[in-house]
Amino acid sequence: MWDPDKYLDFADLRGRPFFDLIARVHAERPRRVVDLGCGPGNLTRALAARWPKATLEASDNSPEMVQAAQAAGVAAEWLDVRDWVPRADTDVVVSNAVLQWVPEHRELLRRWARELPGGAWIAIQVPGNFDAPSHALVRELAASAPWAPLLGSVELREGGAVDTPRAYAELLATQDCEVDAWETSYVQRLSGPDAVLEWISGTALRPIRAALEDADWQRFRAQLAPRLDRAYPPRSDGTTWFEFRRIFVVARTAQR
Repeated sequence: MWDPDKYLDFADLRGRPFFDLIARVHAERPRRVVDLGCGPGNLTRALAARWPKATLEASDNSPEMVQAAQAAGVAAEWLDVRDWVPRADTDVVVSNAVLQWVPEHRELLRRWARELPGGAWIAIQVPGNFDAPSHALVRELAASAPWAPLLGSVELREGGAVDTPRAYAELLATQDCEVDAWETSYVQRLSGPDAVLEWISGTALRPIRAALEDADWQRFRAQLAPRLDRAYPPRSDGTTWFEFRRIFVVARTAQR
């Protein structure tokens, strides 16, 4: 389950990579713009503002996120990204911080490039920090003796969950796409106690939260918090520096 309110706690920082991504999409008059993994819909509205004459299609595989998006005025529907098939008039596809959850996403990208019309845009952004302390410490604690019996079957993302920008560029180039791929490390200044813990609670810790009862979840958080504080020491003013690497790919399909 996703918690839209927790996800939106850092809406400005979570949204910045999205805007950096779509800034490189140079579609002028797209007929249909698709947001795969629209979340609570706050960023989908930016797509509607960017291309007001386009038909907007939004979906997410979380019922909670779909409900939040609909409440925000976005006509979102429930859909697993793996089942999405582009309509004939789809000119822009955006997938922001979604495909890291889909092990077979490389084949999805190949299929989209084949099935989209000529000149269509594919824009994806995925986290690239799975080997950072914020994630490595979670895996280490989950695998420790007290927690392994409860969390041994929980799948946590590791570095191999996503590729390098060059690997994605090569993948889409082999599908005759023009490709722009890059990475950015954002040095984010988080505020409040246990800032990094709160950040990952909305995303990376979601599978662990789903696997634990409330009391165990609070105990896991209490054990993880000091580990994260040592890796990301709070500053004297109560803020914390948190580096977050992101991987971006913008591709345009070949003219048919």
